[in-house]
Amino acid sequence: MEKRISELPGVSAATITYATKQLRITADDYDAVLPKIQEICSSIESEVKVVPKSAPAGGLKTKTYLIENLDCANCAAKIERRINELDEVEEAVLTYATQQLRITAASPDRVLPKIRELCASMEPDVIIREKETSRSRSPKEEEKKSLLSEEQKTALSIGVGALLFIVMEVLEHAGFESPYLVVFYVIAYLVLGGKVVLTALRNLTKGQVFDENFLMSIATLGAFAIQAYPEAVGVMLFYRIGEYFEEKAVERSRTQIMDAVDLRPETVNLVDGGEIRTLPAEEAMPGDVLLVRPGDRIPLDGVVLEGDSRIDTSPITGEPVPVHVSKGDEILSGCVNTSGQLKLRVSKPLHESMVTRILDSVENAAASKPKVDRFITRFARVYTPLVVVLALATALLPPLFFGGDWNYWVYTALTFLVMSCPCALVLSVPLAFFSGIGAGSKKGILFKGGVALESMAGVKAVVMDKTGTITEGNFVLQRIVTAGSADETSLLRAAASCEQISTHPIAVSIVTAAQEKGLELVKPSSLEEIAGEGIRAVVDGQTVLCGNRKLMDHYKVDLSAYQNDSFGTEVLVSLDGVYAGCMVISDTIKSDARPAVAALKKQNIVTAMLTGDAQNSAEAVAKETGIDEVHARLLPQDKLSALKKIREKYESVMFVGDGINDAPVLAGADVGAAMGSGADAAIEAADVVYMTSSMSAIPDSLRIAKAAVAISWQNIVFALAVKVIVMILGLCGFASMWMAVFADTGVAMLCVLNSVRVLYKK
Repeated sequence: MEKRISELPGVSAATITYATKQLRITADDYDAVLPKIQEICSSIESEVKVVPKSAPAGGLKTKTYLIENLDCANCAAKIERRINELDEVEEAVLTYATQQLRITAASPDRVLPKIRELCASMEPDVIIREKETSRSRSPKEEEKKSLLSEEQKTALSIGVGALLFIVMEVLEHAGFESPYLVVFYVIAYLVLGGKVVLTALRNLTKGQVFDENFLMSIATLGAFAIQAYPEAVGVMLFYRIGEYFEEKAVERSRTQIMDAVDLRPETVNLVDGGEIRTLPAEEAMPGDVLLVRPGDRIPLDGVVLEGDSRIDTSPITGEPVPVHVSKGDEILSGCVNTSGQLKLRVSKPLHESMVTRILDSVENAAASKPKVDRFITRFARVYTPLVVVLALATALLPPLFFGGDWNYWVYTALTFLVMSCPCALVLSVPLAFFSGIGAGSKKGILFKGGVALESMAGVKAVVMDKTGTITEGNFVLQRIVTAGSADETSLLRAAASCEQISTHPIAVSIVTAAQEKGLELVKPSSLEEIAGEGIRAVVDGQTVLCGNRKLMDHYKVDLSAYQNDSFGTEVLVSLDGVYAGCMVISDTIKSDARPAVAALKKQNIVTAMLTGDAQNSAEAVAKETGIDEVHARLLPQDKLSALKKIREKYESVMFVGDGINDAPVLAGADVGAAMGSGADAAIEAADVVYMTSSMSAIPDSLRIAKAAVAISWQNIVFALAVKVIVMILGLCGFASMWMAVFADTGVAMLCVLNSVRVLYKK
């Protein structure tokens, strides 16, 4: 698509960034070329829309609702497709893993009744309701949890049906023959499959021919027709058992993932005068004072009013080392108070606090479907009709053209029908990505969708900004190199005395270093600041020059004793015209930078650094950390050009940055990652956000992405392979309907359990 657009007359360049869903074009007349671009896109992908970014909204709003009582992931995909066909809906995304429906429309609430009507026509038990603002359950959920009516009915029907089936099997194997056996088989079948058959008939009146209930009903009733009574009842029994455990596995998986990311409190302890009273978390407002006891989770974002403690920030940032906080410090919700008691003034309400922002990021990410997920959804629409046609051909063609036992071929066709539902694929693939998103959030890594995970799995090179990413972003005095008779203490004291009135970061770093050593600074009797060179001052009757080489050359200071092999900014000092030494100030390299780069290399990923620093300084950082390529002396606009060259060389590139000037580069990379401590613009433009400033999050995120993608493909290959093998065995006379049930619900359950492995992968 990108290539075809670039070939259009009047278009000099075109870049499609799949991760950000953006098309960037350079053309003589944008308005004239836009219809041609839309025509090209539609010819390749009929559903693709090209909308100018400057005016996409048109008053559209996006709102998320909870959707309950969905039968299966395949049913969810059908409902999503039908909702998207509504004229009033711009976009609808139904995420089965999170049970959420995200609607983009001019007025989502206004179109909701029509959506509910549509859902009821397809799945009568489906309920769509407003999303809760806190973890507390609605009264309806509480009632369900206490009564468990549906679960009891399911368990009871399976138990009674299983008991009848076992009794019938024992009697039949014992040689007991009676026409009443058939009656009892019918009763057992109705207990187990009555609801399935009724649902199938109801859905059939609404045009849902390839519904799972209908296909299972046809398969088991067909078994009755060829007098395979035990198999008809047994298949329905094991189908219901498999469906029950599959539902439990999905529910447990969903709960595990959501519990890992949903840190919202149900209540808070409000300090009201001299009393402490419990208040629902959503009712706490900015300015309220909350009590946080040792062991409590910080409920809302705020500032410490009283107390001294250590805070475990690992639930938010993944950082294992507790952070000390005291009066005046800002703390984020979701962290855990490990020691002292704190009083906290709320700065943000629940819906704006960090815990809600993280949850929203994860839920929105789950709604962003990767390419493989969309492929499976389209494939599922073809798969079921294809298997049904194959079943019909198996039942009719061999007996008609080659002769043979009708019962045998009909039985084989029925096994195909049992396997015709694509739930294992439609459910397990998005669940694998959702598990990856959940696993990342546990480590303080926020993926902005399955698209980001999918793109990261193919990354060949990681390009990093230096300041704030590889380094801490702070200027620190790293080394003092003395010359002649001068010692480090006197040199530092003289330089700090000169620099104490300056607010320049380099000057501040020198003064801070002197203060940390407890040196007593004196006020210069005279001081002259020379632009672009440094400072000339008189301290304790001694003339001090403090600046760069230009300053030394200006005052003809002999630098024959000068030597320095460290990277960073140099501040040269002379005392009474004699060179006394230099101080090296540089940004501190993060302690985990070298191990993180080594971890990336173990994954066969090339590392590169973009920086505006001098070449020698940048190369020194690269040498110390093990980075492969260095691109230095770059202006903000040069970084994007450098990134494009690296991208041409390695194809798929990820850029990690944190500054406001990194936003264009983040958007231009295949995957953009921002340090959470950085600028809002960088975080907004990124596909991945690292809540911690630790570089170890970079290889961790790539490992999670690769694991999620690998597991999704494992599920696809495993599910299809088992179904194909059982079909081949059926055609050869070795398979049975029992095996077909395993190929359907059994495989689905195994794929679900496999998907959740991402959460526990180290």
